[in-house]
Amino acid sequence: MMETITQPWPWYTAGIIIGLIVPALLILGNKHFGISANLRHACAACMPSNIPFFTYDWKKELWNFFFVGGILVGGVISTLYLGSDEAVIVHPDLAKELATYGISDFSGMVPAELFSFENLLTVRGLVMMIGGGFLVGFGARYAGGCTSGHAIMGLSDLQLPSLIATICFMIGGFIMANYLLPFILNL
Repeated sequence: MMETITQPWPWYTAGIIIGLIVPALLILGNKHFGISANLRHACAACMPSNIPFFTYDWKKELWNFFFVGGILVGGVISTLYLGSDEAVIVHPDLAKELATYGISDFSGMVPAELFSFENLLTVRGLVMMIGGGFLVGFGARYAGGCTSGHAIMGLSDLQLPSLIATICFMIGGFIMANYLLPFILNL
């Protein structure tokens, strides 16, 4: 059993599991899948005030805290007990392209040249981690939800705003990956 769990799974496995979560949430509890709303719930719970955006019954969304907590616990368990010491397999063409940006360490899940405490205080690190985190948070709030809320839940509910948001997410991702990221990696 552990052999099966620790081996890489096909990419479509996650799609099937996520695809089953959406109807399960709707059928079992009339709940909507999404992650970014948890920040709003946490603010409403921890900082009660008269701000209209935070004035609602956040306790109805308590299940979502457990969902996000499960994601965190699952990540910790998989890192500590199900991890592999083998280097991540990167396609040779991608490895060659990344080498032109000074990225060659694929021993972890993410390149150490990009995601480490030493690189956080570099221009590239600040732009990618701090700037990117801000833009993701701002974008999720501006779009009225994150990619999981819109692309998974909203599209399955046939919501036009979710279709528009998902198209914008995809366009932004293509622009970032093909034009902005190469520029940032050269900083």
